[in-house]
Amino acid sequence: MITLRPASERGHANHGWLESWHSFSFADYRDPRHVHWGPLRVINEDRVQAGQGFGTHSHSDMEIISYVLEGSLAHKDSMGNTASIVPGEVQRMSAGTGVTHSEYNHESDRTTHFLQIWIIPGARGIRPGYEQKAYSDAEKRGRLRLVASPGGVDGSVHIHQDARMYAGLFDAGEAATLDIAPGRLAYAHLARGKAVVNGIALSAGDALLYADEPRVEIERGEGAEILVFDLPRLQ
Repeated sequence: MITLRPASERGHANHGWLESWHSFSFADYRDPRHVHWGPLRVINEDRVQAGQGFGTHSHSDMEIISYVLEGSLAHKDSMGNTASIVPGEVQRMSAGTGVTHSEYNHESDRTTHFLQIWIIPGARGIRPGYEQKAYSDAEKRGRLRLVASPGGVDGSVHIHQDARMYAGLFDAGEAATLDIAPGRLAYAHLARGKAVVNGIALSAGDALLYADEPRVEIERGEGAEILVFDLPRLQ
């Protein structure tokens, strides 16, 4: 079964300094049909205005991945990490037993557009951790590049869950397929552009949820940037 999650049906919040679209229930947006998909708990598409950001706040027992599409995102946390995340980079923060952090757009004239992704970890109470890695456009061009996995396989960032996140860029005749093992789920989120995925035409912000399907098939991209998640079913 493949279920379309149209961009226009996501939760929406506009706080002036922040505009956010929620693929899953988050903050004041509550939808019992869309709470999580396997351990994939949050995909927030955020636009943070210049000079604005999220003040210091806390998290625990969550794998948090930041994926910047435009601009830059400054990060500072209680583990002593200070960094700026730009397009092409993937940041992973394992909140574990507890961590505080802040995120800001320090640009004076540009909006930061990014995705914040939460994945429920396979175990609670782990030691907090942090990673940030860059992946060139060439690594993602016309293919799905593994960017997050248990154990940090193939240069991906390490997450504490039996889940994998891939990123790809597609135009014209470029195409890719990702096999889904029996009993597992998948989720494809088109971050920008257009593409045909499993025969379904998607535009930026649209997503597909997969259950009992053999593969994800991507083709006919037009400036497409897509994230694909290979996920276990939660017990």
